[in-house]
Amino acid sequence: MPTATLPKFRLPIQITLIIVLLTIALATACQTQTAADTRATDEATLRNLDSEWSKAAGARDVEKTVSYYAADALVMPPNIPALTTKEAIRGLWQSMLGSAGFSGGWKATRVEVARSSDLAYVTGTYEFTERDAGGGPMTDKGKFLEVWKKQTDGSWKCVVDMFSSDLPIAVPPDKKESGGK
Repeated sequence: MPTATLPKFRLPIQITLIIVLLTIALATACQTQTAADTRATDEATLRNLDSEWSKAAGARDVEKTVSYYAADALVMPPNIPALTTKEAIRGLWQSMLGSAGFSGGWKATRVEVARSSDLAYVTGTYEFTERDAGGGPMTDKGKFLEVWKKQTDGSWKCVVDMFSSDLPIAVPPDKKESGGK
């Protein structure tokens, strides 16, 4: 029985080369690119920003102090409702920094940057001194939590700021004498 031979089909070398190059290009394009881990640099940047922010408050510079907040920031101070506008936040800082005898600031104790390097939080302690109603010094010590977000231009802005006192709530004199409520 005679065996039939099929005609050999050969691709021209140029077409073979194009197919190989396209296959390599497709395989390379499908690989995920890993972004460089910038968390250590971002942490140092945030520690520096937070320190500069505290110095601005200590210098009683309202506009510079408010400039560290994002346009849509949320500030949650103790004993008053949350502040959701730059005007309200500015008003808070004007009342604090404008009071007689104001001094103080805060220090970051922990900075954590998300793996994506677009969000971070900063925690720490603060100490502020103001004058009380009688003109004497009144010092408040407490802790804070700030959430920072990297902006489209690469800068960092505080988007949430919350702080609370470590001191016990002062009981009015008339309540102390009557033994409570």
